[in-house]
Amino acid sequence: GGNHNFNLVLRHGGTLYVDDGRPAPGLIERTVKNLTEVSPTLYFNVPRGFDLLLPFLETDAALRASFFRDLDVVFYAAAALPPNLWARLEALAENERGGRLAMFSAWGATETSPLATQVHFAIDRAGVIGLPIAGCELKLVPSAGKLEARVRGPNVTPGYVKQPELTRAAFDDEGFYRTGDAMKLADPDRPERGVVFDGRVAEDFKLTTGTWVHVGALRTRLIAAADPVVQDAVITGHDRDEVGALVFLGAQARTQAPESVRARLVEALHALAREPGGSSTRPCRVLVLDEPPSLDDGEITDKGYLNQRAILERRASRVEELYRGGEGVIVVRPAEIA
Repeated sequence: GGNHNFNLVLRHGGTLYVDDGRPAPGLIERTVKNLTEVSPTLYFNVPRGFDLLLPFLETDAALRASFFRDLDVVFYAAAALPPNLWARLEALAENERGGRLAMFSAWGATETSPLATQVHFAIDRAGVIGLPIAGCELKLVPSAGKLEARVRGPNVTPGYVKQPELTRAAFDDEGFYRTGDAMKLADPDRPERGVVFDGRVAEDFKLTTGTWVHVGALRTRLIAAADPVVQDAVITGHDRDEVGALVFLGAQARTQAPESVRARLVEALHALAREPGGSSTRPCRVLVLDEPPSLDDGEITDKGYLNQRAILERRASRVEELYRGGEGVIVVRPAEIA
């Protein structure tokens, strides 16, 4: 935030407003209040922040007018923006402004101070994270069925203080930092169109069939298929026969009748089951979690996205319930689809 957002505003002689709200229930209302008082020209947020803000923008005409009045650019980072959120933002901008909204992103880590790629050209979909910034090199290396992104440049840390073993493990033999993130080319024939974030290699796992499950891509497909019921999801299935998901409901869905929510989730699973692909590309079972993700217990990172591993560990009993079956578990398999 200091290296990127603050210095960007400082370099161009702008004014920086720091939102004292947070992308969490009970705190997003503070963000809403702030946006009724300040109309930004450039707005930064994380995908979870947009997820919680969108229902307010869609229902509050005064907030919508204030937010879009002077807005030139929306910038998101820290996690992948689900396609359904991108579409909803574009629809609001079209209705309010009469034209498309410029949406940009970047990618990096704390170790890359703070970014390694940047979108600096028009993009028409979520997921594109641009091209390497000046002086930084990007290398894509096969790993677990994907391409792991590794970076080298003057912006990359030389290592970890007083932790030589950790430093050695973090870099390959050419001096590239191993990020653990996966990427692919947006257009294999035109690399100048940038790279696309393809999830975390460390989050992916294998089913008992030996097939890799790519968590990031599957999570965004489930959220999009169940829009707007599912706010976020944790993918399960490590060393099991089927992929499952623990889901957190969106704000509007939490006020709906359980039967209506269940019907929408069944519809989403049916839609995913009809898509081409094997058992690793779709969840067969879903369980709605009543308790929201806990910031204090490490289930939400400081950037506002879900810590999949922490949730799976803390809620191991709910994972067992998901696979044991029961009244709250929804199961849909491709073979059952007419």
